[in-house]
Amino acid sequence: MITSSTPVPAPVLSTRRRWAALAVLAAAVLLLAVDGTVLSLAVPALTASLAPTAEQVLWIGDIYSLTLAGLLVLMGNLADRFGRKRVLLVGSVAFGAASLLAAFAPSAPALIGARLLLGVAGATLMPSTLSLIRNIFTDSGERTRAIAIWSTAFGAGSAVGPLVGGFLLEHFWWGSVFLINVPVMVLVVVSGLLLLPESRDPRPGRFDVLSAVLSMAAVVPLVYAVKHVVGAGVDGVTVSCLLVGVTAGVLFVRRQRRLEQPMLDIELFGNPAFLGAVVANVVAIFALVGMLFFFSQYLQFARGFSPLQAGLAELPATLASIVVVVIIALVVARFGRGRAIALGLGLAAAGLAGVAAAAHAPYLWLGLALVPIGLGIGLAMTLTGDAIISAAPPRKAGSVSAITETANELGVVLGIAVLGSLLSLVYRHAVSVPSGLPAADAARVRDSLGSALQVLPPQAAAGARDAFITGVQVTSSLAAVLTLGAAALAWVLIPSPRPPRP
Repeated sequence: MITSSTPVPAPVLSTRRRWAALAVLAAAVLLLAVDGTVLSLAVPALTASLAPTAEQVLWIGDIYSLTLAGLLVLMGNLADRFGRKRVLLVGSVAFGAASLLAAFAPSAPALIGARLLLGVAGATLMPSTLSLIRNIFTDSGERTRAIAIWSTAFGAGSAVGPLVGGFLLEHFWWGSVFLINVPVMVLVVVSGLLLLPESRDPRPGRFDVLSAVLSMAAVVPLVYAVKHVVGAGVDGVTVSCLLVGVTAGVLFVRRQRRLEQPMLDIELFGNPAFLGAVVANVVAIFALVGMLFFFSQYLQFARGFSPLQAGLAELPATLASIVVVVIIALVVARFGRGRAIALGLGLAAAGLAGVAAAAHAPYLWLGLALVPIGLGIGLAMTLTGDAIISAAPPRKAGSVSAITETANELGVVLGIAVLGSLLSLVYRHAVSVPSGLPAADAARVRDSLGSALQVLPPQAAAGARDAFITGVQVTSSLAAVLTLGAAALAWVLIPSPRPPRP
């Protein structure tokens, strides 16, 4: 007799169906990654159409990631409780509907509201995709390859976002960057109904509302504080958000330790290998997204590439990350998991150093520098994700997967905020404002290279470009140092047992 407390094993799927199901999950995460990077290109067009205030522009960009980050732990827990397939499909329908609202938003407040709904829906999708992989692929070798494909989809989406956005904006109106989500989500829903198995925690326990509230109160203010520093520096808002976030985080951890069935198993972080994998994951995403953020601007503003050309120029990193799927098993067999993660982060650090060295060189050298970045980040993301979700039993896959997704989102926010802020700081220090320029124009020159190019004559614009390139070099170098440090941490903390030879 099977009772509600008896674990129900996940159905064993045929090989063809397992990999077909993975294709559905990869399509969902690819679209989410694209959606995270495509909007930045559309800001000038939607500004001209909707005339948002400067504050509204910030909220259009920030509300999605704030909502997504704040709800990941909660949605991972709900997926464990109500079924990962069900939550994924409901979230897909909601994401498609919110995309329609965003595409045809008649005003800036309406677009902010639609972006908020996109963040809610996105939070249901991310933990569900990874937790379903954990339950579909029970063989560790197959699961590692599956996560490599999942990681490639995430990285490819982040890299391809500017390419997709550039193409759409050259041919259609700004709403097309949201409208493209709809057919993909229809495909995910239809194929997901047919191919995905259902899985859930058979012993979810009582849902703790206070834990859910504290999880959001911890993450959202911290993420907002990091974003706020970029535009306003350290002020009362920053300090207040940090205090609220840290206080809520401490209370959340204390409550999880007392609960018999916690929303998040805090004890996992006492495992050095688990903690090392989470830190390495954050740094890997930090380096990838931060690099893509300033590299896209560098290609367009400093090198004069169009949005479409810039997207194509970033493809070497995406193509290199695809190679991970082929070599992942060989690398793990040769080095073991911890050293393979360290190797990946080391390669990424070398690539970032190469970007700094080749900032003034022909594009060929930059393209070559992107290869170890894509390959290394792909290796690190795959193996850290595998280490994190393998640390807990399958019945808790959703809540543990939420840790991976929260780490991903934290890496995204920190990458853009920290590296973006450093780039702006170096640019403002290095740029030379021509004498005789009106005060308003001088302020625009100091603000950013994009603004400077609108007010400076061609001969003076070269100096602003050089200042921006200096910022790229310093930023890439810092990212390389941090990534190398994470490689050393992974080497020390994460075990590297080699799989037995057949």
